[in-house]
Amino acid sequence: MDTSLASIKDQFIQFLDNKGRAAATVLAYGKDVDQLTQYLVKNGRKNISEIEGADLHAFLKTLQDNSYTQKSVSRKINSIKTLYRFLVGEGILQQNIAANIKHPHIDHKEPRVLSKMEYRALRDASREDERISAIIELFLQTGVRIGELAQIRLEDVTSNELVVRNARDKIDRKVPVNLSSSESLKRYMGVRPQSESERLFITKTGRPLLVRNIRTAIDRYFKEAGIKECTVNDLRNTFIAHQLANNAPLEYVSAIVGHKRVSTTEKYLDLVDLGDAKSKDPKLQEL
Repeated sequence: MDTSLASIKDQFIQFLDNKGRAAATVLAYGKDVDQLTQYLVKNGRKNISEIEGADLHAFLKTLQDNSYTQKSVSRKINSIKTLYRFLVGEGILQQNIAANIKHPHIDHKEPRVLSKMEYRALRDASREDERISAIIELFLQTGVRIGELAQIRLEDVTSNELVVRNARDKIDRKVPVNLSSSESLKRYMGVRPQSESERLFITKTGRPLLVRNIRTAIDRYFKEAGIKECTVNDLRNTFIAHQLANNAPLEYVSAIVGHKRVSTTEKYLDLVDLGDAKSKDPKLQEL
């Protein structure tokens, strides 16, 4: 078996593909391992068996010295650990020298939740843009992730339900669509360009609207609405917090937003005052 660094990277990518990992995951891991192998080759290493724990630590220190964020370094550690689990699992190496690498401490910011005044201002700012207005409404009323929203197909939407797909474009869950979202989508469909694309949200030229397009457009409307220090994901946070504040069952909200663990949803309880809930009806409430 060829155990040169260049070959190992190719074998690792093939392994991830065979495991059915999402294309974005394979791409990210591939870039991280390529960066690692380039560093190792530059420092005189040619074969995976020559690599020692000190080499991996030196690589990570180089990243930190070059101003990589703790989050970026942590992601690259994940890639390295996955690589070495593959190497040991395939019998290419006998020892996992990456097993004891520690992740850097990352300060997790408390989720940002928009106030009623803020999300109403955002609606007002985007009202003339039917496409972005519909996108914002879906974020606020369904709590979908930006990647999930970009993948919505025309066939995935009915007047009262939205099919949400995972990174492999397979159906992950179904989410209720309320009147506000339904009406916003109808307005968008009235101006949606003619296109052969099966995606719901498309550009003026009929191509699927990409995640970066969505993020850029909404960031512009955040600015127009005077909303500071806010990201697209905060619209999802707002949906979750609002539903919990209105007594929607924790397990139900967790399932709707696609959290793998209810404990992830529980963290949002610290952001709401359940004593001030306006509704005692345990259903999803419209923002």
